[in-house]
Amino acid sequence: MFVSHRDEIEKKQIVSPTTHEVTKQVLVGPDQGWKDYVMRMFTLGKGGFAPKHTHPWQHILYIVEGKGTLFLDGKDYPLTAGSTAYVPAEALHQILNAGEEPFVFLCIVPEFGDK
Repeated sequence: MFVSHRDEIEKKQIVSPTTHEVTKQVLVGPDQGWKDYVMRMFTLGKGGFAPKHTHPWQHILYIVEGKGTLFLDGKDYPLTAGSTAYVPAEALHQILNAGEEPFVFLCIVPEFGDK
């Protein structure tokens, strides 16, 4: 059994030339007893973005707060709190903060996709 709160879970700043203002938290995964999948929470600060990329696993997004944009296979989709999205394996995608406040979203991936 595992019970916690997002404020109690370690935050890791993602620093690379292809990201800006990205923080990652692993909320639930194998270390907490959920085998095969990982639920992460990402926070993108003002002007924040993840890299434009592809990978061989699918993932699910749920938007917690803020305004963002999902670039998916050549099209931009606006995202707000309560939005959901499914990103297929090998789809070119990117997530950006489109607002003034932090953009927070959950991302569920297979365990091997949590890099």
